[in-house]
Amino acid sequence: MSQRLSGDLFGSAPPAFDAAIANPPYRKISSGSAERHALRAAGIETSNLYTGFIALVHRLLVPGGQLVAITPRSFCNGPYFRPFRGDLLKQMALRRLHVFESRKAAFRDDAVLQENIIFHAVKSRSHPRSLTVSSSSGETGAAVTETTVPFTDIVHPQDTEKFIHIPSSSDHTDAREAVESLCTSLADLGITVSTGRVVDFRHRESLRMEPDQGTVPLLYPCHFNGGTIHWPKDGVRKPNAILDNAETRPWLVPSGTYLLTKRFTSKEERRRLVACLFDPGLVKAEWIGFENHLNYFHTNGRGLDPDLASGLFAFLNSTVVDQYFRSFSGHTQVNATDLRTLSYPSRSILQSMGRAMPSPGLQQKEIDQLVTTHLHAS
Repeated sequence: MSQRLSGDLFGSAPPAFDAAIANPPYRKISSGSAERHALRAAGIETSNLYTGFIALVHRLLVPGGQLVAITPRSFCNGPYFRPFRGDLLKQMALRRLHVFESRKAAFRDDAVLQENIIFHAVKSRSHPRSLTVSSSSGETGAAVTETTVPFTDIVHPQDTEKFIHIPSSSDHTDAREAVESLCTSLADLGITVSTGRVVDFRHRESLRMEPDQGTVPLLYPCHFNGGTIHWPKDGVRKPNAILDNAETRPWLVPSGTYLLTKRFTSKEERRRLVACLFDPGLVKAEWIGFENHLNYFHTNGRGLDPDLASGLFAFLNSTVVDQYFRSFSGHTQVNATDLRTLSYPSRSILQSMGRAMPSPGLQQKEIDQLVTTHLHAS
């Protein structure tokens, strides 16, 4: 099929359809796999079978042809699916989106634990002014709620990443309005967010379970503890330290105040976005290793102003940001790209939040009250 879609001079024309219903298989495909090469031959760049199937299907539709598909929601954000989103939105006009409130219900009999959506799209380069967004639990006979949403609320016109936002509840809508009323980017703040530089399996010989002479702290998500870092940590399977030498130094960062977030959260965690403060006063070292399952906020590779870091901690741990994040993120991965696309309060407001925060151990209600008070005062 990929040969026929790639325009082979001597190949027969591909079939054309006016409608398609798809429930494609879900599986990651490596860059060197036969599937990836076949998709590239058809002009498709993607990292999962399900998006490959959808891209092939919509190429076979006639103008005005309709597609209804049930897929994971993961394509709605993240850098790996950016080419697919651009391709889909260039060729197809979304008409309806349906989300399931439960990860388990839709495919319970097949033991699939995945956040899925159903979408309806038409082969057209002209997007509608609005579309229908509905939701249900996924249980048989469950009630369905629906609302009409402007297309520009689903895909923001100025968003180069083409994230697909799905406000499935009033909380998501309120959160979107609150976050998108902010006008400051990370670049405006002079801050960068990066993925942790230490990929542990590449430095196995340098890892140490316990700190020792010639080592520095190595931090994993397991070191998060109530908003701060607990290091070293006993009884964990991850190493607590890494040798500091000529081989490892390029992957370390100088000590300072950093804001860390988990790149992956478990399905059982209450929050999708989990942030933690690294306080150099609590972990004494000249250099630090941040493992690859963390994102870290920094200024030109060095630590942040402490008040600014504390304000970012409160903002990113607030319920309003978590709800906003859930409107476009259908999986448990938090990419640095996702954090870069967020709008933030101004530097002065973040610093004011930080100065007003008594400790990182605040309860969720206290964090939300602090953030709301400062945002409304601006």
